[in-house]
Amino acid sequence: MTPAYKLTYFDRQGAAECIRFLFKYGGIDFEDIRITKEEWPALKHKTPFGHLPFLEHKGKIVTESVSICRYLGKIANLASNDDWENLEIDSIVDTIYDMRYQSIKVVRMEQDASRKKTMKEKSLNEIIPNYFTRLEAVVEKNNGYLALGRLTWADLYFVSMCPGFDYFAGGDVFEKYPNLKALRTKVEALSAIKEWIRVRPQSEY
Repeated sequence: MTPAYKLTYFDRQGAAECIRFLFKYGGIDFEDIRITKEEWPALKHKTPFGHLPFLEHKGKIVTESVSICRYLGKIANLASNDDWENLEIDSIVDTIYDMRYQSIKVVRMEQDASRKKTMKEKSLNEIIPNYFTRLEAVVEKNNGYLALGRLTWADLYFVSMCPGFDYFAGGDVFEKYPNLKALRTKVEALSAIKEWIRVRPQSEY
Protein backbone atom coordinates (compact mmCIF):
# COMPACT_ATOMS: atom_id res chain seq x y z
CA MET A 1 0.00 0.00 0.00
CA THR A 2 1.26 3.47 -0.88
CA PRO A 3 2.02 5.55 2.23
CA ALA A 4 -0.54 8.27 3.00
CA TYR A 5 2.23 10.80 3.54
CA LYS A 6 5.06 11.94 1.28
CA LEU A 7 7.86 14.06 2.70
CA THR A 8 10.17 15.85 0.27
CA TYR A 9 13.49 17.34 1.34
CA PHE A 10 17.16 17.34 0.44
CA ASP A 11 19.29 14.26 1.08
CA ARG A 12 20.26 15.36 4.58
CA GLN A 13 18.79 15.66 8.06
CA GLY A 14 18.30 19.41 8.53
CA ALA A 15 14.81 20.84 8.87
CA ALA A 16 13.12 17.56 7.91
CA GLU A 17 14.70 15.30 10.50
CA CYS A 18 12.26 16.01 13.30
CA ILE A 19 9.43 15.24 10.88
CA ARG A 20 11.07 11.87 10.19
CA PHE A 21 11.56 11.33 13.95
CA LEU A 22 7.87 11.94 14.57
CA PHE A 23 6.76 9.64 11.77
CA LYS A 24 8.97 6.90 13.17
CA TYR A 25 8.05 7.48 16.80
CA GLY A 26 4.34 7.48 15.95
CA GLY A 27 4.62 4.38 13.78
CA ILE A 28 3.26 6.35 10.83
CA ASP A 29 4.24 5.10 7.38
CA PHE A 30 5.61 7.73 5.02
CA GLU A 31 7.58 8.07 1.81
CA ASP A 32 10.92 9.76 2.43
CA ILE A 33 11.63 11.54 -0.85
CA ARG A 34 15.14 12.97 -1.02
CA ILE A 35 16.31 15.20 -3.82
CA THR A 36 19.74 16.42 -4.84
CA LYS A 37 20.85 20.03 -5.16
CA GLU A 38 20.95 19.46 -8.91
CA GLU A 39 17.29 18.40 -8.96
CA TRP A 40 16.11 21.31 -6.83
CA PRO A 41 15.99 24.11 -9.46
CA ALA A 42 13.54 22.17 -11.62
CA LEU A 43 11.33 21.41 -8.61
CA LYS A 44 11.49 24.76 -6.83
CA HIS A 45 8.85 26.58 -8.88
CA LYS A 46 6.42 23.70 -8.29
CA THR A 47 6.49 24.10 -4.51
CA PRO A 48 4.01 26.37 -2.68
CA PHE A 49 6.59 28.88 -1.46
CA GLY A 50 9.81 27.85 -3.18
CA HIS A 51 11.42 26.00 -0.31
CA LEU A 52 11.68 22.62 1.39
CA PRO A 53 10.56 20.52 3.16
CA PHE A 54 6.97 20.00 2.11
CA LEU A 55 4.49 17.31 3.05
CA GLU A 56 1.87 15.74 0.77
CA HIS A 57 -1.28 14.08 2.13
CA LYS A 58 -4.51 13.21 0.33
CA GLY A 59 -3.67 15.45 -2.61
CA LYS A 60 -2.77 18.45 -0.45
CA ILE A 61 0.66 19.99 0.09
CA VAL A 62 1.82 21.95 3.13
CA THR A 63 5.15 23.55 3.96
CA GLU A 64 6.93 24.88 7.08
CA SER A 65 8.75 22.22 9.05
CA VAL A 66 7.68 23.40 12.52
CA SER A 67 4.01 23.47 11.53
CA ILE A 68 4.31 19.95 10.15
CA CYS A 69 6.02 18.82 13.37
CA ARG A 70 3.25 20.38 15.45
CA TYR A 71 0.66 18.44 13.46
CA LEU A 72 2.57 15.16 13.77
CA GLY A 73 3.29 15.80 17.43
CA LYS A 74 -0.46 15.67 18.07
CA ILE A 75 -0.89 12.47 16.06
CA ALA A 76 2.05 10.83 17.86
CA ASN A 77 0.64 11.80 21.28
CA LEU A 78 3.59 14.07 22.02
CA ALA A 79 1.49 17.20 22.45
CA SER A 80 -1.23 18.13 24.94
CA ASN A 81 -4.98 18.68 24.95
CA ASP A 82 -4.43 21.83 26.97
CA ASP A 83 -3.86 25.06 25.01
CA TRP A 84 -1.49 26.55 27.58
CA GLU A 85 0.64 23.41 27.68
CA ASN A 86 0.85 23.42 23.90
CA LEU A 87 1.93 27.04 24.11
CA GLU A 88 4.74 25.97 26.45
CA ILE A 89 5.87 23.39 23.89
CA ASP A 90 5.65 25.89 21.04
CA SER A 91 7.64 28.46 22.99
CA ILE A 92 10.52 26.03 23.49
CA VAL A 93 10.48 24.92 19.85
CA ASP A 94 10.48 28.50 18.59
CA THR A 95 13.41 29.27 20.89
CA ILE A 96 15.40 26.37 19.45
CA TYR A 97 14.44 27.49 15.94
CA ASP A 98 15.75 30.98 16.67
CA MET A 99 19.00 29.53 17.96
CA ARG A 100 19.38 27.33 14.89
CA TYR A 101 18.79 30.34 12.65
CA GLN A 102 21.86 32.02 14.15
CA SER A 103 24.11 29.25 12.83
CA ILE A 104 22.33 29.13 9.47
CA LYS A 105 22.99 32.84 8.96
CA VAL A 106 26.70 32.20 9.38
CA VAL A 107 27.03 28.99 7.40
CA ARG A 108 24.74 29.69 4.44
CA MET A 109 24.03 33.41 4.20
CA GLU A 110 27.23 35.29 4.96
CA GLN A 111 29.67 35.30 2.03
CA ASP A 112 32.42 37.57 3.32
CA ALA A 113 35.07 35.36 4.98
CA SER A 114 36.08 37.92 7.58
CA ARG A 115 32.51 38.67 8.62
CA LYS A 116 31.68 34.96 8.63
CA LYS A 117 34.56 34.31 11.05
CA THR A 118 33.48 37.13 13.37
CA MET A 119 29.83 36.04 13.31
CA LYS A 120 30.73 32.42 14.02
CA GLU A 121 32.90 33.39 16.99
CA LYS A 122 30.09 35.49 18.41
CA SER A 123 27.61 32.67 17.93
CA LEU A 124 29.85 30.09 19.59
CA ASN A 125 31.04 32.31 22.43
CA GLU A 126 27.94 34.36 23.20
CA ILE A 127 24.67 33.56 21.45
CA ILE A 128 24.57 29.74 21.62
CA PRO A 129 25.93 29.53 25.21
CA ASN A 130 23.26 32.01 26.28
CA TYR A 131 20.54 29.82 24.79
CA PHE A 132 22.03 26.55 26.04
CA THR A 133 22.51 27.83 29.59
CA ARG A 134 18.84 28.78 29.76
CA LEU A 135 17.64 25.55 28.12
CA GLU A 136 19.84 23.58 30.50
CA ALA A 137 17.98 25.17 33.41
CA VAL A 138 14.62 24.46 31.76
CA VAL A 139 15.43 20.76 31.44
CA GLU A 140 16.60 20.60 35.04
CA LYS A 141 13.27 22.03 36.21
CA ASN A 142 11.16 19.80 33.93
CA ASN A 143 12.12 16.33 35.10
CA GLY A 144 14.77 15.97 32.39
CA TYR A 145 12.62 17.27 29.53
CA LEU A 146 12.06 20.60 27.79
CA ALA A 147 8.39 21.02 28.63
CA LEU A 148 5.59 19.67 30.80
CA GLY A 149 7.88 17.37 32.79
CA ARG A 150 7.52 14.62 30.18
CA LEU A 151 8.48 13.69 26.64
CA THR A 152 6.97 16.01 24.04
CA TRP A 153 7.67 16.76 20.42
CA ALA A 154 9.85 19.65 21.61
CA ASP A 155 12.38 17.08 22.82
CA LEU A 156 12.43 15.32 19.46
CA TYR A 157 12.78 18.67 17.72
CA PHE A 158 15.75 19.61 19.88
CA VAL A 159 17.52 16.27 19.41
CA SER A 160 16.94 16.32 15.66
CA MET A 161 18.88 19.60 15.56
CA CYS A 162 21.81 18.39 17.70
CA PRO A 163 23.98 17.08 14.82
CA GLY A 164 23.72 20.50 13.18
CA PHE A 165 24.88 22.23 16.34
CA ASP A 166 27.77 19.77 16.65
CA TYR A 167 28.73 20.42 13.04
CA PHE A 168 28.65 24.17 13.56
CA ALA A 169 30.77 23.94 16.72
CA GLY A 170 33.18 21.39 15.28
CA GLY A 171 32.66 18.96 18.17
CA ASP A 172 30.43 18.02 21.08
CA VAL A 173 28.66 21.30 21.75
CA PHE A 174 26.85 19.86 24.78
CA GLU A 175 29.90 18.94 26.83
CA LYS A 176 29.21 21.74 29.34
CA TYR A 177 25.47 21.07 29.52
CA PRO A 178 24.84 17.71 31.22
CA ASN A 179 21.05 17.99 31.31
CA LEU A 180 20.81 18.71 27.59
CA LYS A 181 23.29 15.94 26.86
CA ALA A 182 21.28 13.48 28.96
CA LEU A 183 18.10 14.50 27.15
CA ARG A 184 19.75 13.89 23.81
CA THR A 185 20.90 10.45 24.94
CA LYS A 186 17.43 9.61 26.27
CA VAL A 187 15.64 10.55 23.06
CA GLU A 188 18.19 8.80 20.85
CA ALA A 189 17.66 5.65 22.95
CA LEU A 190 13.91 5.50 22.25
CA SER A 191 13.46 2.29 20.27
CA ALA A 192 11.89 3.85 17.16
CA ILE A 193 14.38 6.72 17.09
CA LYS A 194 17.34 4.45 17.78
CA GLU A 195 16.37 2.19 14.88
CA TRP A 196 15.84 5.15 12.55
CA ILE A 197 19.27 6.58 13.41
CA ARG A 198 20.75 3.16 12.67
CA VAL A 199 19.21 2.80 9.20
CA ARG A 200 18.82 6.39 7.95
CA PRO A 201 20.98 7.61 5.05
CA GLN A 202 24.26 9.01 6.31
CA SER A 203 24.87 12.74 6.18
CA GLU A 204 26.77 15.33 8.21
CA TYR A 205 23.62 16.94 9.60
